[in-house]
Amino acid sequence: MRKIVFLTGTRADFGKIKALIQSVEDHKDFEPFIFVTGMHLLQEYGYTLIEVERCGFKNISTFHNHTDEATMDLTLAKTINGFSEYIKDIQPDLIVVHGDRVEALAGAIVGSLNNILVAHIEGGELSGTIDELIRHSVSKLSHIHYTSNKEAKKRLLQMGEIEPSIFVIGSPDVDIMFSNKLPDLDEVKQYYQIEFDAYAVAMYHPVTTEIDTLKDRANQFVDALIKSGKNYVVIYPNNDLGSKHILNAYKKLLDNDRFKVFPSIRFEYFLTLLKKSDFIIGNSSAGVREAPYYGIPTINIGNRQLNRASASKIINVPCETALILNAFDKLSTVTSESVGTFGKGDSAKLFLDSLESSSVWSINHQKQFKDAL
Repeated sequence: MRKIVFLTGTRADFGKIKALIQSVEDHKDFEPFIFVTGMHLLQEYGYTLIEVERCGFKNISTFHNHTDEATMDLTLAKTINGFSEYIKDIQPDLIVVHGDRVEALAGAIVGSLNNILVAHIEGGELSGTIDELIRHSVSKLSHIHYTSNKEAKKRLLQMGEIEPSIFVIGSPDVDIMFSNKLPDLDEVKQYYQIEFDAYAVAMYHPVTTEIDTLKDRANQFVDALIKSGKNYVVIYPNNDLGSKHILNAYKKLLDNDRFKVFPSIRFEYFLTLLKKSDFIIGNSSAGVREAPYYGIPTINIGNRQLNRASASKIINVPCETALILNAFDKLSTVTSESVGTFGKGDSAKLFLDSLESSSVWSINHQKQFKDAL
């Protein structure tokens, strides 16, 4: 039985890989192990370890990697140390990491330096912050790539990755988005005590490369929400550098009955809220990835999702209160379109199909750079 370690550091990446973990858990030839760290263990951000444990997976281990939000490098170093000890105990055949967080980078470093195959989920994508540098670094440290589309595969080929190591499986969260396991809206509203009917989802994350202006932009964002006169379900940012500026700005929303603010929301419950919302506003990837699949308009603010996939229902606007307010007037003009950019909801099957083939396990641990023709 092959041992496969999945590393998760945030509610977002766990939502992406949960379907993949379940497919491995249900297979007689594989044994999954889950290394839980990062935001999952922070009370301030909802202690989302509970959501991982609620899934009932057998082999869950935790590691506190938090140091200080201003020292991502030290968080990386601490995660490397903790994960290195963990994999020496587990001795896995494969390490699976997702996306562009420092936890993913730590996992890829530990795996590659210990001669363990590393698989990267959703490599080859673009963004507008330090995340892009991390994502591409993780790809170069990984041996196997599971991309969300052919465009991402093309970028990995440009980076010198060999074609047999790249599998296009779509975005794994699409599996859950259109499953029959989502709760209905009444259940979600009752669980989170959301009393208004019409609402939008608001999610604003720090842009670490724009830290000098983040405090002002967080306040501009919040002021626009207040002046809009609309109802909002607001979800805390991730814990990157500058998140405290956003949390301080959210204090303006206290005692305002048009706002329900949560440190975190269960992934399936979040999807239901998004699916039934009037629109989503902020700079979360959910606005450019999940929302278009549901036909939900997005007001995408600032540069965090710069160069990421776009759709006709996305309105891009700088983070200035007046310009954000103007964007509300454009919501009625956005048009719907058919979206299939990130797969068809069969990512877990395609992922498992690849693991069942002998070719994946014979991929050379000694990576080669493939020159472009």
